Amino acid sequence: MSINELQDEIIEEFQDLDDWMDRYQLLIDMGNSLPPLDEKYKTESNLIEGCQSRVWLQADYDGAHIHFQAESDALIVKGIVSLLVRVLDNQTPQDILNADLYFIDQIGLREHLSPTRSNGLLAMVKQMRMYALAFSTKN
Repeated sequence: MSINELQDEIIEEFQDLDDWMDRYQLLIDMGNSLPPLDEKYKTESNLIEGCQSRVWLQADYDGAHIHFQAESDALIVKGIVSLLVRVLDNQTPQDILNADLYFIDQIGLREHLSPTRSNGLLAMVKQMRMYALAFSTKN
């Protein structure tokens, strides 16, 4: 699926939930469905700087697509990173670099996050794009 198709799918899942407590619960559920990150990837170099809670991001490149794995020790943050992984995993570096991640605003995520979580979200997106940029130079 394309990045935009995945974003539209997420928007659809959130649009029926008017109450933000329900949306937070959906985020937590999504985070809980994220496969646990192998301990060998929970390294200092995989920690995302700028996040108040601990978020690890592992990226692997198969020559065509980037494969992301992530985990966080905070429930809502784990949900947020699971959304990013869902949208950007198994995409090409160029598609990730060109992506407009409109779902973040359309589901109201940015406006309902505390400033520190919002900064963390931006740091996660920035790190994923940095991996895409690094891997794009390998082609």
